[in-house]
Amino acid sequence: MAEWLLIVLYTALVWWCNIPFTFGMSTNETDRLALLAFKAAIDDQASFGALSSWNDSVHYSDWNGILCSRRHRDRIVQLNLTSKGLVGSLTPYIGNLSFLRIIMLPNNSFHGTIPEEIGHLFRLQVLQLSNNSFGNGIPNNLSRCSHLEALVLVNNHLSGNIPSQLSSLSKLQGLFIGKNKFLGTVPPSIGNLSSLQVISFPECNLHGEISEGIAKLW
Repeated sequence: MAEWLLIVLYTALVWWCNIPFTFGMSTNETDRLALLAFKAAIDDQASFGALSSWNDSVHYSDWNGILCSRRHRDRIVQLNLTSKGLVGSLTPYIGNLSFLRIIMLPNNSFHGTIPEEIGHLFRLQVLQLSNNSFGNGIPNNLSRCSHLEALVLVNNHLSGNIPSQLSSLSKLQGLFIGKNKFLGTVPPSIGNLSSLQVISFPECNLHGEISEGIAKLW
């Protein structure tokens, strides 16, 4: 329960602290185009028009699942499309949303790879992609997301080795990667992360010894 409580607290905190302001807002063209690229990678018919509000009749701050910054009111800080029935892939253009702090896309039908461009989001704090069908591996350059606090990739089709580069995420507090097809073991260096409080990797193909630091968190 503690691991999921951590995720819930992150989400609740962000919604409480960020109140959208839409009156007289300007438009950041980079953010707008990135959102349109996100929409273009979604099968609208299979997703039953879940992103129908994403059109130019209203400012993108009023689009479903979008939250803008209180200080930089034309910059997107949260993308939350939990359980929207989305079918498609995650566009690499998501890496252009440089103010993003929260990505919440669990309980959908995303497939393909997790784009490496997410590594460009140095402000990112929460990446929640659980219960989808993402394949291949965890991008090595997620380690560039130096403010990442929660990484949640449970129940996908991820494979390969867990990148040792994740051990550079000094602010990471929760790592949830269970129900995937990983090989090898969890890099022992991850257990040395000073901020890490919870790590969970049930129902994976991992083997080998678990370091003492990781065992205390599991």
